[in-house]
Amino acid sequence: MTTCDVVVIGLGPGGEATATELAKAGLDVVGVEERLVGGECPYFGCIPSKMIIRAADALAEARRVGDLAGSAEVRPDLGVVARRIREEATDDWDDQVAVDRLVDAGVRFVRGRGRLTGPRTVQVGEETFEARRGVVLNPGTSPSAPPIDGLADTPYWTNREVLRAEAAPASMAVIGGGPIGAELAQAFSRFGTRVTVLEIGPRILGPEEPEAGELLGKVFAEEGLQVLTEVEIRRVSFVDGHFSVELADQTLEVEKVLVAAGRRPNLADLGLETVGLDPSARSIEVDESMRAGDGLWAIGDVVGHGAWTHMSMYQSAVAVRDLLDQDGGRADYRAVPHVTFTDPEVGGVGMTEQQARDAGLSVRTGWQDMSANSRGWINRAQGFVKLVEDADRGVLVGATVVGPTGGDVLGMLTTAVHAEVPTATLRSMIYAYPTMHRAVEEALKDLAADD
Repeated sequence: MTTCDVVVIGLGPGGEATATELAKAGLDVVGVEERLVGGECPYFGCIPSKMIIRAADALAEARRVGDLAGSAEVRPDLGVVARRIREEATDDWDDQVAVDRLVDAGVRFVRGRGRLTGPRTVQVGEETFEARRGVVLNPGTSPSAPPIDGLADTPYWTNREVLRAEAAPASMAVIGGGPIGAELAQAFSRFGTRVTVLEIGPRILGPEEPEAGELLGKVFAEEGLQVLTEVEIRRVSFVDGHFSVELADQTLEVEKVLVAAGRRPNLADLGLETVGLDPSARSIEVDESMRAGDGLWAIGDVVGHGAWTHMSMYQSAVAVRDLLDQDGGRADYRAVPHVTFTDPEVGGVGMTEQQARDAGLSVRTGWQDMSANSRGWINRAQGFVKLVEDADRGVLVGATVVGPTGGDVLGMLTTAVHAEVPTATLRSMIYAYPTMHRAVEEALKDLAADD
């Protein structure tokens, strides 16, 4: 039995930050990670995917030269960005730099699978750690695959395999039209892959405002991507190096299949039952300080407030303050921003119009087409700003921005939702001209038109 102050299980972004900050504060911290320190984001998620998206956007921009500035010849080569991912971003999927950074901060690093064996007690292999203050759980999630007949017997890709690709396949079926599926579908299409997106719902990006998914579907069609919605996938097979994807009304023959149909929480065999929690639950219930029980905290994807790096980092800060008995805000999820990095970008914060109505609010909405914004017109942009107001209080409770730099324009609206800035105050601001965020000003005017 080895004693310490805190054990952190899972060193993804939030877990790594938690372990580092607690160690810097003088606590004796043990950090446990079975796979890669840093988690999914730097190796198989945010960073490499955005590198591919940036490269694909460069190809798309070059193809627009003929319409704007002359002529350009484009020859896509995924190998260029693949080399950048391997050499510059992931060190060939080696986490030694991250491990060294953790150790330099004073954390005792243990490679292995951590499992609770009781309150404040964690077993890793043959070693057991007893934590005086407690344990922080940040086990993260893993790619999941729907129960489609035959799929499990095929060498399908998830985000982990597709982001290690050295060349773009000739054709690819993407199962799932959520953020990961949409981003990678468009990116690989721009590298020359013939892409078909298969979505069981009525549109891609289903949880977003419906106008966002409808517009992105239109953009995809213009770019040559095939999007099939409300599909039934009956069977997937793999023969002689190619996939067959059998739908209700047709069969697709493709070189690769990318499964982007959600993620499963890494809660199995974590020992939750030894601390009175349900090991079969989809998430761990926590309070506003990220406490899941006496001497137990949980952060990140498994808490159920969104599988985003920024959410995990936010919850890490809350948990650290609680562990160190520091003053500071508790977890507040009224203004959680999220961005899908397609072209156009799709950013959202707070409630959608339907969520606000379902909550019983007196809802008023404001709208501005991004192409009617001067900068949007110059850029020939497609997109919009949609605002959702609680009319009784005169504050925004949600917003969506679709367009170039949509995620950046979203920033001011996130502040407005979080701080409950009156819409009258937002209308009184000066908006720089010509910028994309002036579309917010026009959407506010549309909101006021309902007065």
